[in-house]
Amino acid sequence: MTEVSLQQVVKRYGQLEVVHAIDLEIRHSEFVVLVGPSGCGKSTTLRMIAGLEEISDGTIKIGDKVVNKLPPRDRNISMVFQNYALYPHMSVRENLGFGLKIAKHPESEINKRVEEAAEILGLGMLMDRLPAELSGGQRQRVAMGRAIVRNPDVFLFDEPLSNLDAKLRVQMRTEIKKLHKRVNNTIVYVTHDQVEAMTLADRIVIMRDGHIEQVGSPLKVFDHPNNTFVASFIGSPPMNQLSGKVIEKEGVPHIDLEGNLTIPVPNRARNHVQIGQQVIVGVRPDDLTPEGHGMSDVGEIVSFDLSVSISEPLGTESILFSTIGNNEVQGKMLNPRPIEGEERLTFNLSLDRTHLFDAETGQNVLGHSDGSN
Repeated sequence: MTEVSLQQVVKRYGQLEVVHAIDLEIRHSEFVVLVGPSGCGKSTTLRMIAGLEEISDGTIKIGDKVVNKLPPRDRNISMVFQNYALYPHMSVRENLGFGLKIAKHPESEINKRVEEAAEILGLGMLMDRLPAELSGGQRQRVAMGRAIVRNPDVFLFDEPLSNLDAKLRVQMRTEIKKLHKRVNNTIVYVTHDQVEAMTLADRIVIMRDGHIEQVGSPLKVFDHPNNTFVASFIGSPPMNQLSGKVIEKEGVPHIDLEGNLTIPVPNRARNHVQIGQQVIVGVRPDDLTPEGHGMSDVGEIVSFDLSVSISEPLGTESILFSTIGNNEVQGKMLNPRPIEGEERLTFNLSLDRTHLFDAETGQNVLGHSDGSN
């Protein structure tokens, strides 16, 4: 059972603290993705787990062993980098087996492990080629194979797909998912791409400015973001965020939005807001759809007219841009049709699927997800 535990882990460079006392428990065979914008501390955290960066404070455990002072070679981890890090003068076969050769494993064992890794990753026809003769996706599979042959307790991936084009990234996401099912080892994976995180992870760790903002399954962080940062970072297109104020209307709490638009406070949030409170209403584009061009309406629906300034056709759907007050908003049109100029459409808003945040703190008025799933 190989778990990874970070307890109050801090990283400082001189007086500058870049990772701030983070706690994280990663279960055996779990696929955990660290995601966040550039400079949030995700790669530094991964490198501290690997032993490539010393921690300034706290404890890191791999399995039941504290590894704070252990060099990378003694942590039984394998790391896959974004630049492949292959030896250009060695064949694929030699690249796969080089680490085992340096560790003085018997040749028969090296050959066995190399062939197993080649079979898992479909490298059989490429074994005698040099890295220069491979595509980007093939090179990344070789880098993954070199990690597999070591049979590590933990795989660490540092933005492994960022150098690939869009089509290859999709293909390699599938390869990595299949790899995890085959080897069933613990994987810690870093990316800035939230789509990559959503499609790969058992749990996502969303980081900002050296802090962990939320931990949870992809659906949990999508459906219940802890704050406006998570809400805007997870989801593509991003969540619309509309400023408003809680008022009383006909004895029921409503939200007065900019642009002379008033909507009821969702039932589940009515006991969590106060009259006069400044709030932010979060609306996913999927839940703001033109009448007749959305998913089947469920629960309470609010309808209003908006002028569409831009339409971005994507085949089976179009992204529609409009404004509510001073806020630009995006909606989705399923089974789309051409939009004429500044055409005015009636939009349906699924009130039960809106999110509500306190404007001052940015926190979800319904509280935080506990990160257990």
